[in-house]
Amino acid sequence: MNEKPSAPRVLAVIPARGGSKGLPGKNIRPLMGKPLLAHSVALAALLGDNVRCIVSTDDPEIAEAARAAGAEVPFMRPADLASDSAPMSVVLRHALEAMESLDGTTYDMVLLLDPTSPTRTPESVNEAIATLGGSPELDGVVAVSEPFFNPTWVGVKPQTEGGIELERYFAEGTGVVRRQDVSRFLRINGSFYVWRAEFIRRLEKSWFDEGRHGYAEIPETHAFSIDDENEFLLVEAVVSAGLAPLPGFDDAGKNSRQTLDKDHSA
Repeated sequence: MNEKPSAPRVLAVIPARGGSKGLPGKNIRPLMGKPLLAHSVALAALLGDNVRCIVSTDDPEIAEAARAAGAEVPFMRPADLASDSAPMSVVLRHALEAMESLDGTTYDMVLLLDPTSPTRTPESVNEAIATLGGSPELDGVVAVSEPFFNPTWVGVKPQTEGGIELERYFAEGTGVVRRQDVSRFLRINGSFYVWRAEFIRRLEKSWFDEGRHGYAEIPETHAFSIDDENEFLLVEAVVSAGLAPLPGFDDAGKNSRQTLDKDHSA
C-alpha cells in the first residue's frame, strides 16, 4: 500500500525592512484598506498548515503592523541585514537559522513572499511548492510571466555610450520583422520564490547562477512589484478594476469603497 508523501515543512518569509528610499513607508502603506504587507500575510494563511509564515523586519512600527495583521514576528532583524545593500540570501538564511533554532525543527523549503508583490494567488504558490517537491533535481522554483511585449525583437541599446545610433540588444532578434516569429519570452517577476532549505543554507550570492530552477508561470496582470508611487497607484487601479487578485480584497475593498462613498456624499 503506497503512503501519500507528507507535505514539506515550509518557512514563508516576508521581508519588510524600514528605510525604503523609492517609496518611504511602503510596507505599511494602506493598499485597498490594509497595510501592504498584510496582503502577503493573508496569502500565506491560505497556503496550508504545513506553511509557517513570519515577517523579518528591523522596524518596530512594521513589526506592530505585521502582528496586527496576524503575522508572527519572532525576532527583529539585525541592523546589518537591513540596509539596501544586504543580500536577500543572507536575510533568508538568518530567518531560517533563527526559526529552526526557535522551533527546534528543520524546514524543508523556504518561501520568499515580498510584500511589494501582493497580487498573487495561493494556487500559484502551492503549484510552485508542489513542483519543487516533485523535482529532486531542482533547487528552487520561481514565478515567471510573459510580458506584454517581447523584447527579443524590439530591445535596443545605443551602440556607444552617449551615442545616438541604436543596435539590437538581443542578437536573436536580427532579421525578425513580426512578433509572431520570435521565440516565447518569459521574465522573472519577483512575485514568489520557493527554495530547498539546504540550498538557502549554502547560497552565496546569486540564486540563479548557483542553482537549478524551475518555474511557475502566472499571468502578467498578476506580476506586479511596487517600488515607487506610480507602481503603487497602478496596482490600486488594476485591483480596483478586478484585473488582478488580492488576498483579503473583498473586505478591504468593500471598506475602502464605503469610505470613498461617504467622502463623496459629504
